[in-house]
Amino acid sequence: MFDSLRSRLPILTALCAQFAAVLLTWLLLLGALRLLDVRLSLLQAAVVQGVIAALLGARLGLSSWWLPINLGFVPGLALLQNHSLPTWLPAAALVLLLLLNWNAFVERVPLYLTGTATERCLQQRLRALPGHFRFVDLGCGLAGSLSRLARAFPQARFVGVETAPLTFAIAWLRCLPRSNCRIVFRNLWRVDLADFEVVYCFLSPAPMPALWRKASAQMRADALLISNSFGVPGVEPEERLAVSDWRDSQLLIWRPGGRRSPDGQGATG
Repeated sequence: MFDSLRSRLPILTALCAQFAAVLLTWLLLLGALRLLDVRLSLLQAAVVQGVIAALLGARLGLSSWWLPINLGFVPGLALLQNHSLPTWLPAAALVLLLLLNWNAFVERVPLYLTGTATERCLQQRLRALPGHFRFVDLGCGLAGSLSRLARAFPQARFVGVETAPLTFAIAWLRCLPRSNCRIVFRNLWRVDLADFEVVYCFLSPAPMPALWRKASAQMRADALLISNSFGVPGVEPEERLAVSDWRDSQLLIWRPGGRRSPDGQGATG
């Protein structure tokens, strides 16, 4: 049960790494003082703690983007001690980070933004569809791409789902002028994928196996699942559209509903 909770809430793993690093750093400092008569400054001790926290986080299975967070959290607090900054600033920065990037902490899905080149490639692929398609962006972020797609395809209907509070608010305001686009505050696992001809996502490797099972069970045979760069383990996409950008992005496209077996269960690859 603990392992399941930890996999769903990686922030717990990060906090455990931080607390364990504090204890190990204290033991190291104590040993250095007694055995070598070496004393470290507050900032030096904080850097040691950050390195240990980053190593522990990687050892415990946290994604690579947690590395700079674990590495810099305590050293950042130590640096603030030497500046006359408001005492509420660290807490406000943490709250802002949570409001913008909540899914990174609870679903292991950072706030990724679809690049311009990827957006152009996606538009080209959507032009091959009938004009009245229905499109959902699972984790739409700030909805910049979604808003532009709604403008480019006025006959289509677009839905973005988002649960990070501040990110949702920005996306909702951004798409408010688009009559064919709406943003809903909803967990992606509660979205019925049968309502859409196109399901788009730019998530992370972590949720892709579960998303594949959901898509295989719910999506219609001709509906497209389009993932920005992240594949499904053991399931080869029907199409790979290369994107010439600095990330070497690609659009991976499947028809999960078309792989459903006669008993109604999705194929596993």
